[in-house]
Amino acid sequence: MLTELLSRAPVITDGALGTELQARGLASGELPDEWNLYRPEVVEDVIRSYVNAGSDVILTATFRANRIALSAKGLEDKLELINRAGVAVAKRAAGDRARVFGSLGPSGKLLMTGDVTEDGLRSAFAEQARIVASAGVDAIMFETMTDLDEAVIAVESARGLGVPVGASMVFDSGKNKDRTMMGATPEKVAERLEAAGADIIGANCGTGIDPYIEVCRRMRAATSRPVWIKPNAGLPQVEGDRVVYRATPEEFAARVPALIEAGASFIGGCCGTNPAFIRAVRAAIANATNAA
Repeated sequence: MLTELLSRAPVITDGALGTELQARGLASGELPDEWNLYRPEVVEDVIRSYVNAGSDVILTATFRANRIALSAKGLEDKLELINRAGVAVAKRAAGDRARVFGSLGPSGKLLMTGDVTEDGLRSAFAEQARIVASAGVDAIMFETMTDLDEAVIAVESARGLGVPVGASMVFDSGKNKDRTMMGATPEKVAERLEAAGADIIGANCGTGIDPYIEVCRRMRAATSRPVWIKPNAGLPQVEGDRVVYRATPEEFAARVPALIEAGASFIGGCCGTNPAFIRAVRAAIANATNAA
């Protein structure tokens, strides 16, 4: 599957899910994943809007649906229901027009402070990965990871399920926004994730597209794996009780040719992006391809 998909690289992924659901009524503190059970038609509508905009790959709304994260909301008893519903909703939205990647996020606990153990992480990630793989995703993508040790455990826990496994880190620290929260460089991330068996390695969230061009370039130089890049629509800004993102689809897409030149295999958007961003990305890629 991955070889066929990458033959058309750069592959266009989707944009934000959480901020789009917030625009449709998701309350602050409410878990988007639970909407797979109670408002599946809304989740399906958001995902389908990305397919209609041109996404080749869309992600399931299961980012916070591991046992550790769900336990914090008292929802661990719904773990399998939420994950299976999330895959089913995404597959209905995608139809035969896009591939469905299972979105798995971090635990929300820190290894370094002893809030969670390596065995606890491995068990939680393996459990969720088995469920989404058996539900029929085309690949598993661990997103928005901030701790490289946790990301390595996540990748290792999901191998051997018959689908590709990827991991994407947040780079939002350091003078040039080229370090993870724990100080890992793009090179270190690429090397350790490839050694762990990741089929896709990347960066998402945290910052806007400009810093991720150089992050992408450095990852590309450090690994033979395809590179996945999904920046935010600029840096988040707080206005009253709202977080807003100022970049426009046109501003975002104007930097896509540089991202392609830097070696991105998968390009999409994270927080603050929407279907208009994906349409602009698709147009930018088409223009770059035609110019070449």
